[in-house]
Amino acid sequence: MADNDAELRTTRDSIYKAARSIKRRDNSLYNALRSIYQDSLFVDEISNLWPKLPLLANLRCGLWYSPRFDATCYFKSTDGHTNNLSFNTSRLNLHLPLLAGEKGGCIIIDSTRKGKKFPDSMSKTIPIWCCVLNCSIYNHLKRLCNTNDQLIDAGFTSDNHDDSSIRQLLDKWDCSLHMPLWVSKTEKASIEARLDEWIKQLEESGADIASLATCLRKPLRPLWVSQKTVIWLNEVPDHDSWDFTPLILVSASDSGEVHQYRTNSEFSWSYIPGAGDDEESWSRGLSPSVFWTHVDDLIDSGPEVCNQKVAEIVESDRVYRAQRGQEAPQIVVKCSKGYGGVKSDETLSLNVPKPRVDEESLVSWLASTNLALGSSQVASKAFSTDCCILNCDKNQISVPSSHLEEYLHLPMTGSKFDRFSILKNLPTAVSFAKMKMSMGKKLLVCCQDGEDISVCVCLAILISLFNDEGTFDGGRSFEEESITKLEMRRMLIFICKYAVNARPSRGNLRQVFGFLSSQHENSDE
Repeated sequence: MADNDAELRTTRDSIYKAARSIKRRDNSLYNALRSIYQDSLFVDEISNLWPKLPLLANLRCGLWYSPRFDATCYFKSTDGHTNNLSFNTSRLNLHLPLLAGEKGGCIIIDSTRKGKKFPDSMSKTIPIWCCVLNCSIYNHLKRLCNTNDQLIDAGFTSDNHDDSSIRQLLDKWDCSLHMPLWVSKTEKASIEARLDEWIKQLEESGADIASLATCLRKPLRPLWVSQKTVIWLNEVPDHDSWDFTPLILVSASDSGEVHQYRTNSEFSWSYIPGAGDDEESWSRGLSPSVFWTHVDDLIDSGPEVCNQKVAEIVESDRVYRAQRGQEAPQIVVKCSKGYGGVKSDETLSLNVPKPRVDEESLVSWLASTNLALGSSQVASKAFSTDCCILNCDKNQISVPSSHLEEYLHLPMTGSKFDRFSILKNLPTAVSFAKMKMSMGKKLLVCCQDGEDISVCVCLAILISLFNDEGTFDGGRSFEEESITKLEMRRMLIFICKYAVNARPSRGNLRQVFGFLSSQHENSDE
């Protein structure tokens, strides 16, 4: 009997190891890149159906599926999870309706893992967002429709948007919640029950609804396109023919349940739906921009040499950027056991490259506050007699000896690595900002990507040292008024208006609120 049990355990262990080995093989780096490339062909086909509409990647997964994005947006699937539905004012994406209003619509790219046609960001987060914005714009126009002077001030000139035309616009303005058919009626009803709460939340946040109302002439509405969607090529409607501003939500990946092995004349590979998701777990330091620069070389390399080819490309890109004084950190990547021609105890020293972007887009000046945020990649070029730099990146930047007094390095890490890093450094950061800006100088706050930590530091500086009109007062207003999360949201929306790539994490924002609350307590004592 004991021998039978032992034999059964051995067999079970062998089956488990074999299953794990197959999973590692199927989820290899080459399979991921080849799957992304395959899905990008579908994305290219859809974008060519509406060539005048800008193509946007929903960060971060969507960024892998095309080399030619016009912009990005950031809608999280977690905001659309069942029993966790929310409208997040930290991620308003207000640049998107402005772009859609200007161009007549947008195409948004994302993907999801096996088992779903669309990620929850497209099934629920974006439809909720569209409905809340449409309702807020409707409420804004309704408040204005009886006052011609206010209409003119809002951008509706008497030539083409008089009182009667605004009323006609309101009569046709669709405020309905448009959800895909696979969202149950029960869940849709629960969403509709919370819409008034979310509309009020948006209107109280200080978001610039007036600009959206001026730009959008038709309400936003999502449309869903996947690889299962049937489109008659001779009957593709022009986007201008719709009575709404379309947001065409494209799920790039095939959602088939059956595992797909594919082959060409040289080698076979295994298709991975949503391969671009969770890039830290598989990309080995490769970024979307570097992938598309070397796409032909990588796809033609085959599964046996792909890992080594990626290592060479990533290292070459790191050296290229390091020689030009750009950000080029290194990490150690553990290789999968016994796969891809690398032994289990080997490590490869790779970098995590950032996409090369135009330097002007890496610095965002926040209206007339003399405060800016951006990436440390270009911070060293911003030095001048009237501009100081607060560097929150863990790495130093080159500083001219004549500007040492205008520079402060406060290395900070996000809440995933240190829950108190930002909180501990904010008192020094705000003191430096107060000292320099009281002398009439400008201040650039930078971090590695200019999207998270620098945003949080600027948020703390603006609330601590500026009044409601955006004027520097050294902290007088802050001492007189209590700080609330609503006030923080309003100021964050102000920042996002100028820094459209701002994506502060919840944990980092929590540290900012903790700092501001503690400062108030200290001033009251």
